[in-house]
Amino acid sequence: MAEHRFIIPSYEHELTAGISAYRSPSNIALVKYWGKYGEQLPKNASISFTLTNCHTNTTLTYKEKSTKGFDFQVYLDGKREESFEPKIEKFFHRITQYLPFLEKFTFKIETHNSFPHSSGIASSASGMSALALCLMKMEQQMQPEIDTEYFNEKASFLARLGSGSACRSIEGDLVVWGEHPDIDGSSNSFGKKYPYQVHEVFKEYQDTILLVDKGEKQVSSTVGHELMHDHPFAEQRFHQANENLSKLIPVLKNGNLSEFIKIVESEALSLHAMMMTSMPYFILMKPNTLEIINNIWNYRKQTGSNLCFTLDAGANVHVLYPKKEAATVSKFIENELKPFCKSGEYIEDIIGFGAQRID
Repeated sequence: MAEHRFIIPSYEHELTAGISAYRSPSNIALVKYWGKYGEQLPKNASISFTLTNCHTNTTLTYKEKSTKGFDFQVYLDGKREESFEPKIEKFFHRITQYLPFLEKFTFKIETHNSFPHSSGIASSASGMSALALCLMKMEQQMQPEIDTEYFNEKASFLARLGSGSACRSIEGDLVVWGEHPDIDGSSNSFGKKYPYQVHEVFKEYQDTILLVDKGEKQVSSTVGHELMHDHPFAEQRFHQANENLSKLIPVLKNGNLSEFIKIVESEALSLHAMMMTSMPYFILMKPNTLEIINNIWNYRKQTGSNLCFTLDAGANVHVLYPKKEAATVSKFIENELKPFCKSGEYIEDIIGFGAQRID
């Protein structure tokens, strides 16, 4: 099991104080995971595009202490955010067996998102992955023989224990999470860079995120995942997702955008269908979400464009399209879709290649 090799019995060096900082991106799943078991393990495999502009910068300042227990404070944009701290404490409890030095330090966690908090852009993915990387850099300083592959796998493993989708934000440009028979090296324990050939059309894929709703979701993703345990269509959904990932492999290789669109849009709607048919049932899409989807379908029918949409567990719409269509699609978004965004806000992003250390 992967868990055992992520436990280092002793370290070569000791730390007393220092700073570690990382920028980690969000990601957008093409094949969704919805439903988990055990300790943050997925019921089906998923694959995502790593983003670039939607990211979290986290600076971890640490100093040795003599008292027992966890000692940390969280700051968002320079302001203490005590409401975030219970989630971090839960995270520390989950990972302390893999990072036994956590109780030896006082931590100051300073974080900044490049996008609005609670905007449905998976701040937990970028935030938890950035924190996991900062902690891994500490461990690497104590154990210098840690190589890049181990570093990334363990960072992804740790990030997963904070937020499932966070394990897909360590690397890029395509990351798979979850065991899948058609993908070598895939694992439930951590995300892995997609190992097969990818067509040039996907190398600079664009993602414009339309901010339909910037408020807190009425049902959290954590609660939504839990509702899959007794869902009448859960098993069919897990099978569908794994099957769609199998279908996506040749599509990513040959660049068949019409098939890509079918898979990606079907996945988005299937995700929300699970929400609408759970008990209790709920709807995270808003009227403007549907307006945008219908406008995208009409535009594609009229122009032959290869733009498509996907959704996370929220109301906002990710518009995906190849770089060669960027100019025309940008005009369409500005003229036709912007009115459906809250305060006319949207974020232009592009496929990215993973987290970066900040000096």
